[in-house]
Amino acid sequence: MEPKKKVKVSVEPLLAIIKQNKLQVDTKKVRRAFEYAEEAHRGQKRKSGEPYIMHPLSVAMTLADLGLDESTILAGLLHDVPEDTMRTLIDVRKEFGSDVGTLVEGITKLGKLKYRGMERYVENLRKMFIAMAADIRTIFIKFADRIHNLQTLDALPEKKQKRIAEETLNIYAPIANRLGVNILKDILEDLAFQKAYPKEYEQVRVLLETGQKERDKCYMHLHKGVTEALVEQKIEIISFYGRTKQAYSLYRKLKQHKNNPNKIFDLLAMRVIVPTIQDCYAALGVINSNYRPLPGRMKDYIAQPKPNGYQSLHTTVLCDKSIVEFQIRTPEMHQQAEYGIAAHWFYDEDGERIPDKDLNWVKELAKWQAEIKNEKKYLESLKIDVFQNRIFVFTPQGDVIDLPEDSTPVDFAYAIHSEIGDKCSRAKVNSQLVKLDHKLQSGDVAEIIVEKNRKGPNPNWLKFVKTNQAKTRIRANAPKPVWEQVISGVGQKLSKRKK
Repeated sequence: MEPKKKVKVSVEPLLAIIKQNKLQVDTKKVRRAFEYAEEAHRGQKRKSGEPYIMHPLSVAMTLADLGLDESTILAGLLHDVPEDTMRTLIDVRKEFGSDVGTLVEGITKLGKLKYRGMERYVENLRKMFIAMAADIRTIFIKFADRIHNLQTLDALPEKKQKRIAEETLNIYAPIANRLGVNILKDILEDLAFQKAYPKEYEQVRVLLETGQKERDKCYMHLHKGVTEALVEQKIEIISFYGRTKQAYSLYRKLKQHKNNPNKIFDLLAMRVIVPTIQDCYAALGVINSNYRPLPGRMKDYIAQPKPNGYQSLHTTVLCDKSIVEFQIRTPEMHQQAEYGIAAHWFYDEDGERIPDKDLNWVKELAKWQAEIKNEKKYLESLKIDVFQNRIFVFTPQGDVIDLPEDSTPVDFAYAIHSEIGDKCSRAKVNSQLVKLDHKLQSGDVAEIIVEKNRKGPNPNWLKFVKTNQAKTRIRANAPKPVWEQVISGVGQKLSKRKK
C-alpha cells in the first residue's frame, strides 16, 4: 500500500486572481500572510481530510474575485488564526497592522454559535450587525467563509449539512441580497438549497430540465434576431447572453404562485450589455418593436434606481410559447448589479479606493440592538427590515424609498421624515386617494398629505404599519387615550402631595 502523498497548497492561484483583477495589492504581503497562516494551521485538517490552509486560501480567493482591498484579502487568509491556533489577535495585529487586525477581530467576535432557527439566533445576529456597522468588509469575509463551508458540506453529517444550509438561506443570502451583491446571493442560495430542501430542489430541477430544450430554441432565435436588429441600428453590443432562473429563486416564486409555472415571467432572462445609457434606451426600443412586449412589464431602473444602486431596463416579451425577460444595462450598471456594495472597493485611476455607499440601515440595526432589550422585538424588526422581501416606492419628485413588502403609506411617510409621518392625514398612490392601511406595491408613486395642526400620530396605526421606524415613532409620539391622561394626572398630583 503506497503512503499518501502530502498535498502541497500554493498561494499562486490567489496571486493570479489579484493580477487578473488588477488589484492594488502588495503581493509580498499576501505571500507573507499565506505563509504565516500556513505555519499557524500546520498539522490541522478539515473534516474533508484536506489541509486546513485550503479553507483560508479559498476565502481569500473569493474576496479577490470580488475585487476587495488588500486588508480584506489578508484578513481572509488570517481569519481563523486567533480562533484555531496558538497565535493570538495581538500577534496578528503586530505582524499585519491595525486594519487587518480589526477585521480579523470582527470575524472572531462573531463566534461560532450554532444556528437553531431564527428565534434562537438573535444574539449572533446582534453581533453580526454590530460588526457590519463597524466595518462592512467583515460581512464579506463571513460570506466567503460560508461559501467554502458550503462547498465542502459533504464531509459533514447530514443533520449538520441541513442546519448550515438553512442558516445560509435564512440569514446570509438575504443580507447579501440587501447589500445588492447578487453574485454572492446566487452562489449562497445555489449551494444551500439542495442541502436544506432536497425534495423541493429535485422538483425544481426536474421542472427546469423539462422545458430546457424549448428555452434553448427560444434563446437561439432571440439571440440571432436581436443581434441582427441591434447591428442594423448600429448599436454596439458589449455582451449578450441568457440565463435560466436560479433554482432557489424559482422555488420561492412558485410558492407565491401556488406552484403554477405559467405565472413565472422571467424563467428565461437575457442580458444585453451596451456602452451608454442612450444605447440602453435605443436597444429597448429595438426589442419592443421587433417582439411583442407584455403590458405592464417594462421597468425603468435607470431613471429610478433601486436604493441599493441597481440600474437596468427590463422588458418582457413573447417568444413562441415562452416568456422572456430582457435586462439592458451598461458595463458599469452590470458591475453594480452583480457586486453591489462590493463594487465600491474597486480602485480609480489614481489608486484611490472608491468610498463605500452610506449603509444607514446597517447602522440603524446596530443602534436598535442596543435599544431593544426584548429579543422577540429585535428579531421581529430584523425579519421586517432585513430578511423580508423589499419593495421600491417613488415620491412625486422621483426619489426611491426602500420598504419591506406589505408596507403602507404611513410607513412610507416615516421613511421620508419623522414629522411627515406624525402629521400624515391622507395619501395618494398613483394619483388616487387611498386608505392609510393600503398595501403599497413596487413601482407605486406615493404622495403624503399632511395636516399641519395635527397633534401627533394615531395609535391605531400600530395595527397595520410594518417598519420598526414607524412603530417606534408612533409609540413615542401618539397622544395618550383620555383614561391614560386622567390616570397620569392623578399620579402626578399624588406624587406632589408626597413631596
